[in-house]
Amino acid sequence: MPNTSRILPDDGIRTAIRAVRRNETSDADWLAFEARLATELPRLTSLFHSIYGNTADGELLQLVLDAAVSWQDRPADLKAMDAEHAAAPDWFQSNRMLGGVCYVDLYAGNLAGLRERIPYFRELGLTYLHLMPLFRAPEENSDGGYAVSSYRDVNPALGSMDDLAVLARELRENGIALVVDFIFNHTSNEHEWARKAVAGDPEYQDFYWIFPDRSMPDAYERTVREIFPDDHPGSFVQLDDGRWIWATFHSFQWDLNYRNPKVFRAMAGEMLYLANQGVGIVRMDAVAFIWKQLGTACESLPEAHLLLQAFNAVCRLAAPSLLFKSEAIVHPDEVVEYIHPGECQLSYNPLQMALIWNSLATREVSLLAQALERRHAIPEGTAWVNYVRSHDDIGWTFSDEDAAELGINGQDHRRFLNAFFVNRFPGSFARGVPFQDNPRTGDCRISGTTASLAGLEADHGAAVARILLAHSIILSTGGIPLLYLGDEVGQLNDYSYLGDPAKADDSRWVGRPAYPADRYASRKDPATDAGAIAAGLGRLLEVRRQTPEFAGGKLVPFHTNNPHVLGYQRPGAADGADSVVVVLANFADTPQEVSAGTLQGLPAGARELISGTTVPLRGGVALEPYGVRWFRARGK
Repeated sequence: MPNTSRILPDDGIRTAIRAVRRNETSDADWLAFEARLATELPRLTSLFHSIYGNTADGELLQLVLDAAVSWQDRPADLKAMDAEHAAAPDWFQSNRMLGGVCYVDLYAGNLAGLRERIPYFRELGLTYLHLMPLFRAPEENSDGGYAVSSYRDVNPALGSMDDLAVLARELRENGIALVVDFIFNHTSNEHEWARKAVAGDPEYQDFYWIFPDRSMPDAYERTVREIFPDDHPGSFVQLDDGRWIWATFHSFQWDLNYRNPKVFRAMAGEMLYLANQGVGIVRMDAVAFIWKQLGTACESLPEAHLLLQAFNAVCRLAAPSLLFKSEAIVHPDEVVEYIHPGECQLSYNPLQMALIWNSLATREVSLLAQALERRHAIPEGTAWVNYVRSHDDIGWTFSDEDAAELGINGQDHRRFLNAFFVNRFPGSFARGVPFQDNPRTGDCRISGTTASLAGLEADHGAAVARILLAHSIILSTGGIPLLYLGDEVGQLNDYSYLGDPAKADDSRWVGRPAYPADRYASRKDPATDAGAIAAGLGRLLEVRRQTPEFAGGKLVPFHTNNPHVLGYQRPGAADGADSVVVVLANFADTPQEVSAGTLQGLPAGARELISGTTVPLRGGVALEPYGVRWFRARGK
């Protein structure tokens, strides 16, 4: 074996690592691991000591040995992908990136059925496919799969882990990265660790937050907010033996105790296992909640960030191309705290999503324009995941302080938006459904498909234009646009969930329809709603793929001097020359103009990319209701 004494920082670790090297492991593979170890071990050690002190060095060593074994288990084609992504680390910032998300059972029946959809995914242009929770979970109560009973077993109704690995490989061969949820704040009460904890196994009791009486739960609940009060009061539920266990979300989802370094090591092992099945991106679920500290809200604490950084360091050792995506539906100031090349390289953009709908309801763009100006920029080496809607409800996550600067009372405005999107406001086009509705206070969140929220049942022509407008924003602001599959053909709300006792109390299922076969069948007929939406969205996607200025995340907002029209620039290069794409989007249901004076800094003529025509700008620009323009102007 080559001399590696100058690569590894510590003789003791070097000796321990060599002991787990297999005879069949090539020198090249082993040296690649040791080179990464030289970089990551100091970082991981520092993070571990910050979180756990020096007493966890034994677990740290075992963690590194686990990583060495996992790297040797990693299939050759995944190691090749690691090398490709290392050579092009900005691969996920391409203007050709397009995400899709679906439930396996609802969209394709099972994993084998999903493989049959790959030709359509290629037609659509997907490069990223997020499968909603598909691991083994309780049959009756699973919170849509977010109560995980095993990270190494697929729900048998969907297939097996071998089926998932085959799907991941076929997706990868077709240029599509597989994304799955990594639910790492909690497990289900049926997980093997949870069963052992309840049975009194001392090792696994420390995997969870279990107390003999209400003293400590009461102390924590003085400062911790209730997340699902309809499910259970507070943050703890009582076990059959009288003890109390922490359950931030549902009563059957038990929070893991990350103060125990054994929990970190165990969860790192589960993450590396999934990476070796071909998962390319993990959605880090409920990142804000993973660290608990008495006397705090137990949300977004500094240790939560340290834990994410430590998970990153482990993955850089054994699955170096794996990316993390943050799911933090919190105050906008907190959302961005998780976005960093060494923490979460990707993040949902809940503020932009909410403000797109806000602008459609109000016909004004002030809040959305303000967000693009103040809250769009994120660190180099990271990207937003932009979406019109997700599998979940819509919450109005804008900052009250931001709204107040524009003369908007945040609380009153949220009541208006809730009323508007569940058709309780005069003139509303939306057909959303309230989630966790409180008619007395007006508090609720909003469920529904894009088409129903945009009014396809109420106003067909305008609704199609609204749908395309909303998608044009996520396609042109930078980052990875994400489609909830089926929305690209205008699927409508599905009320059949009301007949299923396991789902009837959760209105979010209204926005999770089964595969809309009839709409897909008519997607190439422009006379249908499905065809009109598919054709319009297809054109936007085609133009985006041909527009290098849409790569990366650099965005320069500007005031259009029209309260209904959003404006921003995407600077870049096209055909080897400096250029800029100017985006104008009219959120009003009436025609609007942007004056020549507003556009005077642009050349006299610019290419409008969606229509493919050259447009004179000196006379200003007229926009039809919900109209969008993407102008390319060459640099001076």
